Amino acid sequence: MSDEGGSPCAHLLLEDGKSTPEQVIEQCVEKGLGCVAVTDHNEFKAFDILKDNGKVIVIPAEEVSSAEGHIVALGIDRLIPQGMSIQETIDAIHEAGGYAFAAHPYRWWSGLGEKNTREYPFDGIEAMNARSIPSANRRSMKLAKSIGKPITAGSDAHSPHRIGWGHVTLPDGLETWQEVVQAIMDNKATAQSASRHLGETLRYGFKSITQWIRRGFKRM
Repeated sequence: MSDEGGSPCAHLLLEDGKSTPEQVIEQCVEKGLGCVAVTDHNEFKAFDILKDNGKVIVIPAEEVSSAEGHIVALGIDRLIPQGMSIQETIDAIHEAGGYAFAAHPYRWWSGLGEKNTREYPFDGIEAMNARSIPSANRRSMKLAKSIGKPITAGSDAHSPHRIGWGHVTLPDGLETWQEVVQAIMDNKATAQSASRHLGETLRYGFKSITQWIRRGFKRM
């Protein structure tokens, strides 16, 4: 599944972006990704669409908008509602058989912040994200190491070419999404990721503020 002594696994977006299901699988195969978690915001359709593709392991997942920031749910068996408190969201993820990861904690717009990430019982932390700025990724990795919990890395891919820009490398030989998630929880994941450059950050900030106003000043 890879030529680096391990199998890359990425998580990204489908409904929120411009990728078709076919493009997701094609890009994963082309880039040597052995598995993928499609973490759409507050949506759980991607797993059923992609799970039987026969080429790439697909992890049932969602990026949940809690009342205070984004939380990645891995290994769930149902949709997790948005808008709940952090603790309620974590509890709902656990009830759905999954694991709750604090997503991009230092992102100004949608991160949970360091205090929440430390104080709530998260199962792990997204240590790197390809749409976060370099300093945020450095701080997230440092936070993850200081807490000592499992890590993930996300592409946060809204278009096909960005798939795999953030990923974790896992041991070879994993055959099911359950084995992949267990390897992550056993701290066997190594994170790699690109970061957002200045020009992209400015465009993202303008877009986010515009969307926030259109939503009536509500979080995504």
